[in-house]
Amino acid sequence: MTGRIRAIRKKLDLNQGEFARRIGFTQSALSSIELGKSKLTEQNIKLICVTFNVNEHWLRTGEGEMFGSLSLCEKELLEMYRQLTEETQDFILDMTRTLLKRHKEKLKKSSAD
Repeated sequence: MTGRIRAIRKKLDLNQGEFARRIGFTQSALSSIELGKSKLTEQNIKLICVTFNVNEHWLRTGEGEMFGSLSLCEKELLEMYRQLTEETQDFILDMTRTLLKRHKEKLKKSSAD
């Protein structure tokens, strides 16, 4: 799996620091994973798949396509996001997390009523 992590990073044209930042790792932690010194947790595998639209089966086995399929809208959104500054990307992620949390709370509340 370590070679596949590096392959994803290279395909996305990201250095270790940028790839690590996007998933909440340090560059040294990612380096240890890529060198096979550390293993990914189940949670981290899922995080990488969601963050970079990676096919989880491919990440685990090397079989199939590296990336999952995206709708045209998702591709457009992802492309626009990638063009933003790091600071703006962080802001968008924080706002999206807040909106998702509120949405889940609202759904939970409405299902309890």
